[in-house]
Amino acid sequence: MIPNNATYLKRLGQISLVLISFCAIILSCNSTYTSKRKGYFHIDLPEHSYQKFERPEFPYQFEYPVYGNIMQDSTYFDETPENNYWINVDFPEYRARVFMSYKIIGGKAMYKIKMPDGSYKDSSGVNVFDYMVNDAFNLTNKNNVVASSIKDSLIRTPKGVSGVLFSVGGNAATALQFFLSDTTKHFIRGALYFDATPNADSVKPVQDFLRKDLEHLINSFEWKNNGR
Repeated sequence: MIPNNATYLKRLGQISLVLISFCAIILSCNSTYTSKRKGYFHIDLPEHSYQKFERPEFPYQFEYPVYGNIMQDSTYFDETPENNYWINVDFPEYRARVFMSYKIIGGKAMYKIKMPDGSYKDSSGVNVFDYMVNDAFNLTNKNNVVASSIKDSLIRTPKGVSGVLFSVGGNAATALQFFLSDTTKHFIRGALYFDATPNADSVKPVQDFLRKDLEHLINSFEWKNNGR
């Protein structure tokens, strides 16, 4: 049976559509694939602006970002605060935090002693300046396994405060640490941490942004003459 012209043209159109689709598939399979560069989410960063942390009972004061929150700390990793002047500067929007632990030189020190059975016992001693400096260097050097570099720079701020700033390269848990001291009475140690798996590439924009804030905090830092 020979189909009429209308039916024939309809079938011919259907066949042509199938052939065109098939050719398109073949051509797409043979086309050159271009890989896309790995990227990260864009983060909008505000302008740097600061406010003063100044409480009568604290032996120090400084300026910190308006987008940061001051929180009093009850623990510092495996250490127990020896006084009420241990604080955190939190940046919740960036999942970052600056831990700051204050110690009185010559004052009472609390630490843990590991027992033969693996448990820990609380003990006490005296805060010695040289020991605290060594502890600051040792804590930074714990990043040696994953760090691509560790640089330490002497600090002498316009306000006459001295200390050391540590810059740690690579996928370390903290890229910036510091300590400040007058060598006779006051000693404070700080470290910037991110609440995320360490990845130098992904956190670099925020890390560079917060580095300026940390440098401002350090340069504006002051010991109080009537500090306890």
